[in-house]
Amino acid sequence: MDNDVSAGATTIVGRLALGITLLAFGLGHTDVIDGVSAADAVSIAQYVGGIALFVAGLMAFRDRDTANGTAFAALGALWFTWAVSDAGSANAAGLFFLLFALVALSLTLAGGDQLGQGAYGLFFVSLVLMAIAAFADNDGLAKVGGWFAVAAGAVAWYAATAALAHWPTSLRGRAAGRGVTATG
Repeated sequence: MDNDVSAGATTIVGRLALGITLLAFGLGHTDVIDGVSAADAVSIAQYVGGIALFVAGLMAFRDRDTANGTAFAALGALWFTWAVSDAGSANAAGLFFLLFALVALSLTLAGGDQLGQGAYGLFFVSLVLMAIAAFADNDGLAKVGGWFAVAAGAVAWYAATAALAHWPTSLRGRAAGRGVTATG
């Protein structure tokens, strides 16, 4: 395990903001907490996911961290838009989730550390499931998408907390034993 954490303060704040927003958004869609719905995540999405994450993105750009700057600013703008917009129809909501998913896919494929890619990848799956659920009017699929968002939020939260607490953030690769090849 690698205990050398080199994440900057801006990255930590951005990941905390993303993690909290994803947890609220995901839990709101799962119906696991009685009386809590996705609508209850709107204020967190607007202020923490939207404004705080966007500002963290601008700070990352100032620090010449283009990867996190792009991720946080783009996600902040999207969270803010989701929070203040009235989707109008299920198809409009599905389209928004699908476009949001493309951003998450780009962030996943852009590389970076394992925890960041994991959080963005899980968020991508969540958004695709949410888009399909909106298009098909399928509450069960929306709940599954919510659980993927919860998982993404937990990974983002862990990444920030690990950087603060100097916990492990990656698994070291292990050399293959004698006679073991890549094909088995």
